[in-house]
Amino acid sequence: MKIWVINGPNINLLGQREPEIYGDKTYKDLIDYIKEAAYSLGIDVECFQSNHEGVLIDWIHEGIGKVDGLIINAGAYTHTSIALMDAVKGSGIPTVEVHISNPKKREDFRKISYLSMAASKVIEGKGFLGYKEGLQWLRGNRGKEKR
Repeated sequence: MKIWVINGPNINLLGQREPEIYGDKTYKDLIDYIKEAAYSLGIDVECFQSNHEGVLIDWIHEGIGKVDGLIINAGAYTHTSIALMDAVKGSGIPTVEVHISNPKKREDFRKISYLSMAASKVIEGKGFLGYKEGLQWLRGNRGKEKR
């Protein structure tokens, strides 16, 4: 099973940006965690990060026919990007939306997620563990219908 993990804007600043919300672990720590979790689950994983919306959309398109699932933390684009939502919908790839923090417990503008309208599953507020849960969900739901 092949899964791509796509992280959006400012995720590369983990450990520096608002550690009271996102914790003190770095982006490298996150990638190491994801790779270890994937290995333990027998999943082939590749991780990507970009601060650019179009690059994120290109990766989703590139995954069509190549991957069994996507995990996406779209950062602020979660709340603004209809284009990312459309890319996920159009790809047909089972997609888990992950957030390290819980957007529903933050500012009002973060409570809207366009991405959730296309994602197969949403995991919020579980820190790095959310990525592992996403991997587990994709492995356990391979070939099943979207919600």
